[in-house]
Amino acid sequence: MADFLLDPDIRLWVIVPIVIITLLVGITRHYVVVLLHREKKANLTQVKDSQALLRSQRLRSYGGFLPQQGFLMRKQFFNDEEKGYFKVEKRDSAAPNPMSDPTMMLDMVKGNLTNIIPMMVIGGWINWTFSGFVATKVPFPLTTRFKAMLQRGVHLTTLDASWVSSASWYFLTFFGLGNVFGLVLGDSNAADQSRLMMGAMPEAAQDPAKAFKREWEALQICHHEWKLDGIEEDIIRSSSKLGGGQPKDKNV
Repeated sequence: MADFLLDPDIRLWVIVPIVIITLLVGITRHYVVVLLHREKKANLTQVKDSQALLRSQRLRSYGGFLPQQGFLMRKQFFNDEEKGYFKVEKRDSAAPNPMSDPTMMLDMVKGNLTNIIPMMVIGGWINWTFSGFVATKVPFPLTTRFKAMLQRGVHLTTLDASWVSSASWYFLTFFGLGNVFGLVLGDSNAADQSRLMMGAMPEAAQDPAKAFKREWEALQICHHEWKLDGIEEDIIRSSSKLGGGQPKDKNV
């Protein structure tokens, strides 16, 4: 497959305009999402349950730094058979259906309007406007399996797989400007395409009943192991090393 030279005007009339259009569309989409964003009210019960689970997990992880009596008191608060938090607090085990919540459905519609639809419209317009151009070439060899991904709109069987068409250049730019959007708009921006599909789908709600059961079982088999045994001797030894040797006995 022989190499060929590209017209320098392709850089000015194809590559640069596609990058600029993609960047401007991403910035516009970010501010549209900011305008449409609606603050979600925190559910007091969900916050209470999440904090209780977090406290129980910390007790299992760092309980060895507490005295045994303090560890057992906290463990009883969560796991007591009659008055324990995980036993007394009853939660509905049936997770709510996201499709039946109008608020979640509205969020899905907003995600589609601000993410997927602009990507399809701009992609179709760029594919129609800049169709048939070979825009650039990657600096390393590729196999023929990459032709379908990198040479959309250009059907040349003899063309090397390293060449990139204008339509494929748009998709590479579309998913490759995440760091640029991070510098311009900040880390948590709505133009980051890595969260494109996740933002369009509703998050699955956690089942509190199952979470309580799992945490109760994990805390039930957790036993206290004192991790500060001999800490006084270690402190005295380290202080002696910092002081330049063993402390001298004044009675000698």
